[in-house]
Amino acid sequence: MPNAQAQALIEGLGFTPRFFTRDGLSMHYLDEGQGEPVVMVHGNPSWCWLYRDVVRSLKSNYRCLVPDHIGMGLSDRPDDNRYRYTLDSRVADFSAFIERMLPSGPLTLVVHDWGGAIASAWAVRNPERVRRMVVFNTAAFPMLDQKTLPATLRLVRNTRLGAFLVERFNAFAVGAARIGSVRGLDAAARAAYTAPYDTPVARRATLRFVQDIPLAEHDPAFATIAATGKGLHALAGKPMLICWGLRDFVFDRDYFDEWCERFPRAEAIGFADAGHYVLEDAADTILPKMQEFLART
Repeated sequence: MPNAQAQALIEGLGFTPRFFTRDGLSMHYLDEGQGEPVVMVHGNPSWCWLYRDVVRSLKSNYRCLVPDHIGMGLSDRPDDNRYRYTLDSRVADFSAFIERMLPSGPLTLVVHDWGGAIASAWAVRNPERVRRMVVFNTAAFPMLDQKTLPATLRLVRNTRLGAFLVERFNAFAVGAARIGSVRGLDAAARAAYTAPYDTPVARRATLRFVQDIPLAEHDPAFATIAATGKGLHALAGKPMLICWGLRDFVFDRDYFDEWCERFPRAEAIGFADAGHYVLEDAADTILPKMQEFLART
């Protein structure tokens, strides 16, 4: 059953919660506005709330589709026997969602965090469907050679203590809401980001996403992220807007530089005073830039 507080937040924006069923599991999504489709894909530990201002700014001219991943937002929260929480499952979910909602024709992808890996895996397999992309702090390729996983993520990914802190105290979502924005989110915004994750069961997906971070070839997600990275060249001719919070403690300037190197024709903006939740820190610049980019391309 959807989280009542999170559902009230969505309805309070004037949006209508909608649900798509796949293999007996319910995936929540937004479908607002009309016109050319723009599909927005969130990561961990956020949910469709992340894109609320983007939807409001675009829905008068575009059809805005924003799914919540299984286990997140208002989507179902299955146990591990019912659902395999790994990248391949996420890509399969996203593929099924697109097949149901937009079975043909071009679309625009807007991605952040794990959303970049998930949507890009679909995109490199279906490049003819992608009209353009807007990319926020994310990766769609294996961890860069010179990088190491930050200590906080290693704790969550690799230890029982980390798992306990996430499931019992919602440490990952709470922590992200506190450090993900350089400007600092107010109490209401922090509460909104953490609202869906109000019980240990509801926090399972936020933990499983971290545990699925691919670091070595034997990790379940590694083959898919490596193939996606190798296939990104199929998107090289697509118009791309990259907006990056340079004070992200994971997807830092090196990841921004990697995207710019892979897509030298992209329009790229790095924000020195923005963090992981770059849409919170730099919305005043990003939203009009997105409108202009979409209209022009």
